[in-house]
Amino acid sequence: MSDTQTSSRREAPRRPEPPSKLPKTLGMLALLVVVLLAVWIADAPWLRVLDIPEKFTQYGALMADGIFHDPLDPPYDGFWTTSFRLMVESLQIAWVGTVIGALFSFPIAFLAASTMAPAPVTFAARQFLNTIRAVPEIILAIAVMLPIFGLGPLAGALALGVHSVGTLGKLTSEAIEGVSPGPVEAVQATGGSQLQTVRWAVIPQVLPETVAFWLYRFEVNIRASAVLGVLGAGGIGSLLSQLFRHREWERIGIALLVVIVVTIAVDQVSATVRRRIIHGGSVRLTTPGADAA
Repeated sequence: MSDTQTSSRREAPRRPEPPSKLPKTLGMLALLVVVLLAVWIADAPWLRVLDIPEKFTQYGALMADGIFHDPLDPPYDGFWTTSFRLMVESLQIAWVGTVIGALFSFPIAFLAASTMAPAPVTFAARQFLNTIRAVPEIILAIAVMLPIFGLGPLAGALALGVHSVGTLGKLTSEAIEGVSPGPVEAVQATGGSQLQTVRWAVIPQVLPETVAFWLYRFEVNIRASAVLGVLGAGGIGSLLSQLFRHREWERIGIALLVVIVVTIAVDQVSATVRRRIIHGGSVRLTTPGADAA
């Protein structure tokens, strides 16, 4: 064995050089500059953030005074009933908006799915959904629905419905594109048409996830309906708008508590239904003769 071979075996393997951290560092510095520039351009009174604990305690005490006051004594008699009635109206607005979004988004989603429609049709459908989704509900209500239909729940429900079409259409189209190809190929192998393939192979696969999307959108619309109510679209938001205008913090506390309680209750029920739809119910296995025992 030569000395050259012996020395080469004794040499330790060279460690690879670590990648340069310069790009990451420059990216973090650029992000920091953007954040600081945004803070400077906003020119907001940032020192008021220090007053948040004091103001929160002050207004929280005023709202708690209304919540814990006897609901049968003036001036709060009947206000709890009014708050719940208007909150139910907000739920109705959210439900109508969700139904509108579900009905119109489902067929459009098939046109926006690349596996279901030709490329030009898919492109046009996607741009249509993007355009709708790009306009917030509050802008739709101010610029379109309120001038046409006037103040009231109808304008709020239609604004939520139109915006829901864009969101639900995008989510449903992505679910359609992700279906398993096995059932689709099976229906096509038996001579099924395009419509039959959609009916028996695609819809059964996407429907559970799509219904879960609808329920989640209903939860989102409940919160959005309260915001639209401030503009005069009905519901609990219209009441809150009046209360904030007159700074009636005791009544504001009652109305906010109603919104929080009802929203949490609906969210819990909706989440349970969504889990049941997606994951199915639990099946309890029993052994023969167990019931008789």
